[in-house]
Amino acid sequence: MGFLSPNLPQLELEEWRRGTRSERMRPMARHLAENGFGTPGVVYLVYVVKIGLYVLGGMAFALSTSGIDGFTDVGSWWDEPVVFQKVVLWTMLFEVLGLGCGFGPLNNRFAPPLGSFLYWLRPGTIRLPPWPGRLPGTAGSRRTAVDVVLYAGLVGSLLGALLSDATRTAGGLGGIGLLPVAPVATVLVLLTLVGLRDQVIWLAARGEVYGTLAVTFLLAGADGFVAAKLVMLVIWWGAATSKVNQHFPFVVAAMLGNSPVFRPRALKRRLVRRFPDDLRPSRLAAGLAHGGTVVEYAAPLVLFVSSGGSVTTVAAVVMVLFHLSILSSMPMGVPLEWNVFMIFGIATLFVDKAGVGLADLTDPLPVVALVSVVVMTVVVGNLFPHKVSFLPAMRYYAGNWDTTLWCVTPSAVEKIEAKVLTAASLPHKQLETFYGPEQAEVPLFVGYAFRGTNTHGRALFTLVPRACAGRPEEDYLVVDGELLAGNVLGWNFGDGHLHDEQLIEALQGRCAFEPGEVRVILLDAQPIHRQTQDFRIVDAATGELERGRFRVADMVVRQPWATDVPFEPLTAPA
Repeated sequence: MGFLSPNLPQLELEEWRRGTRSERMRPMARHLAENGFGTPGVVYLVYVVKIGLYVLGGMAFALSTSGIDGFTDVGSWWDEPVVFQKVVLWTMLFEVLGLGCGFGPLNNRFAPPLGSFLYWLRPGTIRLPPWPGRLPGTAGSRRTAVDVVLYAGLVGSLLGALLSDATRTAGGLGGIGLLPVAPVATVLVLLTLVGLRDQVIWLAARGEVYGTLAVTFLLAGADGFVAAKLVMLVIWWGAATSKVNQHFPFVVAAMLGNSPVFRPRALKRRLVRRFPDDLRPSRLAAGLAHGGTVVEYAAPLVLFVSSGGSVTTVAAVVMVLFHLSILSSMPMGVPLEWNVFMIFGIATLFVDKAGVGLADLTDPLPVVALVSVVVMTVVVGNLFPHKVSFLPAMRYYAGNWDTTLWCVTPSAVEKIEAKVLTAASLPHKQLETFYGPEQAEVPLFVGYAFRGTNTHGRALFTLVPRACAGRPEEDYLVVDGELLAGNVLGWNFGDGHLHDEQLIEALQGRCAFEPGEVRVILLDAQPIHRQTQDFRIVDAATGELERGRFRVADMVVRQPWATDVPFEPLTAPA
C-alpha cells in the first residue's frame, strides 16, 4: 500500500479477461486476503482529518453554550449534561449532511465524496417513502419543493438547537442545565416528517441512534439519562444478538484483512484457513468474532448495573478498546464518527454518571415505553429482516443484511444517465475516471471479490447467469446494488431495503427500460430463527421472474469466488 497510489493486483490483463467470472475473482480474493483493498495511505489520512473536524465541531457547539468556556480546558466542561445533548445533535447533523457513514472513497464515492445534502436539496430527485400505499400524503418517488423545505428545515432546526443555551434544570444531575424542550421537539418533528416522505434521509440521520437519544432529552433530569443508558444498552445487545450466526467470522476476517493498522501480510494470512487456496475464516478470525460478541453482551451489562469504581472502569476500558478496534480498521461504509460518539457516550453516561440508575427514575412509564419500542423493533427486525432496515434492527456489521446485484445493459446505463438526477456518475464510470478505461475493470472485480468474502456474495454471483438468462452474460454490467443506490439516492450504507423493488419501480418510471435491460437479484437477510435466505430475480420491465431459497450451510463452506451454491427454487422461472 503506497501513500498516493493504490496497491492493485498485478495481472496479465488479456489472459485474465479470458477467464470466467469465478476465475477472474479468484486472484482478487487472494489479493484482498493479503493486502485488503490496497487503499492509498492518503485516503486514510483524509478520514482521520475528518474525525478531527468532527471532534472540533462538537467542541465548538459545546463552547457556544453560555456557562461553558475554555477551549483548552475541556476537563472543566466535557461532562456537562448539555454537552452530551449537543454532541448527539451535532452527530445527527454531521450524518444527515452526508459527512459521516457512507462518505468518500471507502464507500466508492470519489467525485464528489458525498451526495446527501447536494442531492436532497434538489427537486426532482428520487425519494423512497417507507409506507407510500398506507400513509396519505407520502406516495410517489419524486422529490418536491415540500421535501426540500422539510430537509432544509431539519438542518436548520438542528443548527438552532445546537446554538441554544441550557435553560432547563438538570434536576439531580447538576451542571448548568439541559437544552429546552422546544428546539429538541422541533428537530424530532421534522425528522419524523422528513422520514415519512423519504426513509433514506431518516436512515442517513441515523434516526435509530441519535433520534432515539434525542427523545430521551424530552424527559426530566435523571429520567432522560437513565433512558439514554438503556438505549445504548439495546444498541450493543441488539448488535451482539445479530452476530450470533455463521456469517460474522467472515466479516471479521475481511475487516481486519483490510485494516490499515493490521498490516503485516503474515498476520493477514492467519485470518484465513490456508492461504491461498482456502480463504474461509480461520479459527483465529472465528475466535475474535465470537469473543467480540461475548464482550458486547457482557461489558455493557456491567457498565449498566455497576455504580462506579474499578468494576465500572474496567468495563469502560474494555468497551472503549472494542470501539477503537472497529475504528482503527476503517471498515467499509466508514461508521467512524459513530464509534467516536459511542466512546464519548461510555465516558459521559456510564463513567461520569455511573451513579445514575434505575432507582433514580421519577416517572418510569415514558422510559419503559421508549425502550419497549426500540426493543420490539430489534426483535421484529431479526425475525423478519426483509421488513425492517438493518439499522433500526441494530444488526450492525453482522454479515447478514439484505443485498442486491443489478445486471444492466449499456443501453440501460445510458437511460439512467440521461433521465435520472443522480448524486454522481455510476460506480464503473467513477472507476474509469480514476483508473482509466483499461484498468477500471480490475478494481471493479476487486469489489466483486470483496462481496464474495461475505457469505451472501457466493449466493448472489451464483444467480448472475440465471438473471441474465436469454442474453449473453457479457451483455450486462454487474453493479452492486448498494453502490448504485448511493449514486441515485444520494446516500447508501449497506441497506438492501434501499435498492429493492421500490427503487426498481422508481427507475422504471423514469427510464422505461425494455424487458431484459435491467435484471436485479435480491437476496433477503437470514431470519434469526431460520438457517436459510430467500431470493428473488426481478426484471425492471416485466416484474418478478423467479423466487428461491439458499441454505446458509451451503454458503459458508464455499470460497469467495464460488458461483455454484445450490438453492431450492420456490417458483418456476418466468
